[in-house]
Amino acid sequence: MKYLSILASALLTTASAYGQSGESCRMAPDPTLQKPELYAGYDCVNLLDSTAVTVQPTGSGSFTVCKIVKVMNTRGAVANRILKYDYDPLTAHAEFHRVTIYKANGDVINLDITKQQDYAAPARAIYWGARQIMMEVGRLDPGDIIDYQINKKGFTYALLASGTGDDESRFIPPMRGQFYDIVPFWATEPTVRKVYKVNIPMEKEMQFQFYQGECTSSMRYEDGQKAYTFVSTDIMPTRREPNMVDLFDAAPKLMMSSTPRWQDKSLWFNKVNEDYGSFDAIPEAQKKVDELIKGKKTEMEKIAVLTHWVADNIRYSGISMGKGEGYTLHNLKMNYTDRCGVCKDIAGTLVAFLRMAGFEAYPAMTMAGSRVESIPADHFNHCVAVVKLSNGTYMPLDPTWVPFCRELWSSAEQQQNYLPGVPEGSDLCLTPVSAPENHYVRIKADNKLDAKGTLTGQFTITAEGQSDSNIRRIFTTGWQSQWQSALESQLLAVSPKARLISVDYGKDPKNYQAAPIKMTFRYEIPGYALPGEREMLFKPLVMNNLYNQVKSYLRINTDLEERRYGFKDACSRLVELDETIQLPAGYKLVGDEKEDNVQSSAADFEGSLRQDGNKVMLHQKLALKKRVYEAGDWNGFRNAVNAHKSFGDYIIIKQ
Repeated sequence: MKYLSILASALLTTASAYGQSGESCRMAPDPTLQKPELYAGYDCVNLLDSTAVTVQPTGSGSFTVCKIVKVMNTRGAVANRILKYDYDPLTAHAEFHRVTIYKANGDVINLDITKQQDYAAPARAIYWGARQIMMEVGRLDPGDIIDYQINKKGFTYALLASGTGDDESRFIPPMRGQFYDIVPFWATEPTVRKVYKVNIPMEKEMQFQFYQGECTSSMRYEDGQKAYTFVSTDIMPTRREPNMVDLFDAAPKLMMSSTPRWQDKSLWFNKVNEDYGSFDAIPEAQKKVDELIKGKKTEMEKIAVLTHWVADNIRYSGISMGKGEGYTLHNLKMNYTDRCGVCKDIAGTLVAFLRMAGFEAYPAMTMAGSRVESIPADHFNHCVAVVKLSNGTYMPLDPTWVPFCRELWSSAEQQQNYLPGVPEGSDLCLTPVSAPENHYVRIKADNKLDAKGTLTGQFTITAEGQSDSNIRRIFTTGWQSQWQSALESQLLAVSPKARLISVDYGKDPKNYQAAPIKMTFRYEIPGYALPGEREMLFKPLVMNNLYNQVKSYLRINTDLEERRYGFKDACSRLVELDETIQLPAGYKLVGDEKEDNVQSSAADFEGSLRQDGNKVMLHQKLALKKRVYEAGDWNGFRNAVNAHKSFGDYIIIKQ
């Protein structure tokens, strides 16, 4: 009964602050006591997680965020001794309104909110002044309840947001008058009740959709406004799977927006940058463009040389530079002078370069990591470029993701949504799947095994696309003094006894634009084969930890028999491995020769292991056809990769 009085007090306090008519504070027995087995092992339980938003005609929102958290054990007590909340001062303001601790022994402690602190938030690579409010709670014990409220004003998704200064105008969204929100309805701790409510002016229209789950929803008229309410109960943490897609693509979420169509956003994004003059030419940059395209005859040659120069020469580092920290891209003069910035600065430089070369080019917004839905709710965290080709189609370009890469759009971003800011307006676009053969890695080895188990020989590795970039990285980003040791490490991963005799990597392996990478290694590995009584045991070299960094699929756990969610690999890829091993005189392969063939819409595999005279011949071809897979692709992917792995088993030869 003591707990019920504590819970009732907390809920009533929250309901009063929240401004609801008691909807959020229905009395119920403590669920953690009613179903202890359901919450066993969890550090804390969210009894209530509620957000109420009042939207102004300008699109600015006033948010009331309320949470009631029950501490379940000492880990939960330690984790909640300091409350934190992140916000971006360029677009929002946040502060703790109240914090109350209901102790398990019946004591009630109201913390002094004037002692809250406001610190610079931890940052890496992007230093735009993000802040973090903190409230020290102090010692907690299992059974304690934390009830707190945070008030915030501004707008919520500020990864590409604009606005500066101390006046109220910074709280108005860049697309004035429009409101949108992206609300995760999943939880990292059990959540008994989650409520999201938004009140908007009567004249505004709001579209919304709840994805990947269900909730209770309603729309009512309250005090001359439209009130949308969404409620979900008994939310348990999403059980993650290895390599699964982002939670935004798998777990319940709410998307809402007052913007009618993506075309409206596209037109606005185009206009705001054209009006600002983000891509206006400057003489010194024009001189560089003319120098780069001199002698280039085709449009693709010109596009490629400009994209690669921008990608390789504009460093990624973001500091606050005043106006233009969001949808309004910094102008070319700033970007070309500073030679650094974030994705929008790099993309904006390329747009300006392309225009100075006579192309029609524009910026575009995209979301790296998860998909963008049809509801135009601004789910973007990245900026790229598009260029109009002579056939009238737009081609996406991403200089941020292709430094020292032979691609113009990184295939690590394939199957990714983007929205071009073009003058005619555009709907949401999707980058296509890149064929596996665009990212091949081929290793062909010719080896000889002697009677003592020493392996000598050579292998040649060639690669293209993302595989090329991965293998070539030591040359393009590493010190030349480290090249030799980096190449030796590939053989040492096979055997600590390996000795690298030589590597032929051509004249200038840093020149990635010249041709796909090709290297030939010569080596000797004493004791490579394990001797037995008139027999030896060894693995094929090409299947023995050789250049595994380019084989990201090996890091996906294929022991899982089924998946509930989609999953991701680094990139589509074609892997071809061939090895010839000359055996010592009188030795033969033990066991049957092996052959396998697997085909599906997700992945294909073919492989064989056979003996021809005194040589063992291994052949493999694995084609992984996507970067992002559906859960239904798992069997096809898994079967192909497991078949590939099976050819890495030890080979036994016997006299």
